[in-house]
Amino acid sequence: MTTTRWGILGTGNIASQFARGLAELDDAELVAVGSRTAESAATFGERFGASRRHGSYAALANDPDVDAIYVATPHPLHHDNTIMCLEAGKAVLCEKPFALNTSQAQSMIATARERGVFLMEAMWTRFLPHMVRLRELLAAGAIGEVRMLQADFGFRTSFNPKGRLFDPELGGGALLDVGIYTASLASMILGTPERVTGMAHLGETGVDEQSALLFGYSGGRLALLSQAIRTNSPHEALLLGTTGKIRVHSSWWKATTITLSVDGRPDEVIDVPTIGNGYNYEAAEVARCLNAGLTESAVMPLDETLAIIRTLDEVRAQWGLRYPGE
Repeated sequence: MTTTRWGILGTGNIASQFARGLAELDDAELVAVGSRTAESAATFGERFGASRRHGSYAALANDPDVDAIYVATPHPLHHDNTIMCLEAGKAVLCEKPFALNTSQAQSMIATARERGVFLMEAMWTRFLPHMVRLRELLAAGAIGEVRMLQADFGFRTSFNPKGRLFDPELGGGALLDVGIYTASLASMILGTPERVTGMAHLGETGVDEQSALLFGYSGGRLALLSQAIRTNSPHEALLLGTTGKIRVHSSWWKATTITLSVDGRPDEVIDVPTIGNGYNYEAAEVARCLNAGLTESAVMPLDETLAIIRTLDEVRAQWGLRYPGE
């Protein structure tokens, strides 16, 4: 077993969550952190035991004692930060959304492939035990053909025009923050949609505060998705098949319980416990790929990441929503 030496680029909340996840793994070590200031890096390093504390992102990218870097900066910085790390030869796990748009995602993926360096979107929920079990059930035909998916991810937060969720400069809005979850779930289950439509409420700052999406697939299959930052929702996912249904309970992206309902049989409640805070599973996938000499994960492949971003771009185009600089 080879230990993966990790660096974390960024020191915000999501970086802290990832650091806690790493602590659950025997074959991972957090050795370094990079921040915009030496003070922030020192504080984070002291808190999570990272001995190498860099006062710039570039210094972390060029640290010879780091194997893989988790990019945990705000959405608009993912592109530049990821490419900087890839060009330094570091494997990268980039926080979702992978990029602001298709053009950025294409550039990131092209750089990784040209240099033969590992890159993956940090869609942590895809690696959790309940999602692994869900894929197993679907592959076994537990509910026949999935005909419809319903999923939501909405919460109500206080309006703050300067906060990241409401700031167009930071890629604010529900679509990139939580809609990426519902879109990725639909992609995992149904693939890339043939038809995309939706409606959004653009708030005072111009970002999407809530939206409903309808994705259409071959054979008439459908995904009905909703996301919001100003409206609470049930946080459930429901898969409707030709011979039954599967309900992934709240909060579906990190659930530990699935209910399988097959026509003519009693419901089966499936408990799928999670170890740690869940971020350890995506880190374990990176380590598995690196130890196997892989530059992509088959569970979250780069072509699928790109297809998801392209779909979100199509949705935004319908809404007339563009981020500054696009």
